[in-house]
Amino acid sequence: MTPLVALAVLTAATTHAGWNAIAHAIKDQLLSFTLISGGGLLIGAAMVPFVPFPAAGAWPYLLVSAALHGAYMLLLMRSFTLGDFGQMYPIARGTAPLVVTVLAAVFVGERPDAWAAAGVAVASAGLVALALWGVRGSGTRPHRPAIVAALGTGLAIAGYTTVDGVGVRASGAPLGYVAWLMVLEGVAIPAYAYYRRRADLIPQLKPYAVRGLLGAALSVVAYGLVLWAQTRAPLAPVAALRESSIIVGAVIGALFFKERFGAPRIAAAGLMVAGIGLMLHTG
Repeated sequence: MTPLVALAVLTAATTHAGWNAIAHAIKDQLLSFTLISGGGLLIGAAMVPFVPFPAAGAWPYLLVSAALHGAYMLLLMRSFTLGDFGQMYPIARGTAPLVVTVLAAVFVGERPDAWAAAGVAVASAGLVALALWGVRGSGTRPHRPAIVAALGTGLAIAGYTTVDGVGVRASGAPLGYVAWLMVLEGVAIPAYAYYRRRADLIPQLKPYAVRGLLGAALSVVAYGLVLWAQTRAPLAPVAALRESSIIVGAVIGALFFKERFGAPRIAAAGLMVAGIGLMLHTG
């Protein structure tokens, strides 16, 4: 991984934590994710005329990825509704590099070395610590439905990360892949919101439009940078470095959502970051 690729992924990590915080801050999560998805759809549609068309071999991956992104959005909405941002975000993001490491080894032939395997073990310990540490309102026991939703989110992230890592390489056009992915994945949540809210949807969206569209722009930038990086480096290290957003998310949770940033959370996040560092070790 070159310094330029690493910088791109770190930028993606920061912007990703930012759009997740915006999504969490809008209390009506259906409205929040409608704006994020719908804004991504508009950005993708605006890009389509100006970017190369993805190669035919990329389209099966695009379709599967769009379905996985839809599941990811629904699970992320659920986890943000039930749990603290500062806890749900690390669990969801921390799960992904562990699973991507396995999926990349099995399906892409990118097998981890001893350092990466050690990183998986250490990061897993941090993930377990986060899952067992107190949650919203109690501070003493985990809120199981929130944790299940966050873990499901992490599995969806791992799935689309692996699929897109292969698909963007097959596309021959990373920008074209990003644009069409935004279009394909951006339909489901707004359509579901319209089914649920009907004529009330537009008036309900208006007060949050600026924040939601800003979140959509950050989302497109974040994932576009990751997809570009996946054409330049193995999938598992990119997925691992992207999860440095865990620290950004924890700081945002403490500063803006007044969530506790106590010693257990610091220790758990530290384990996860140490694991990510081991996965990035090049020997």
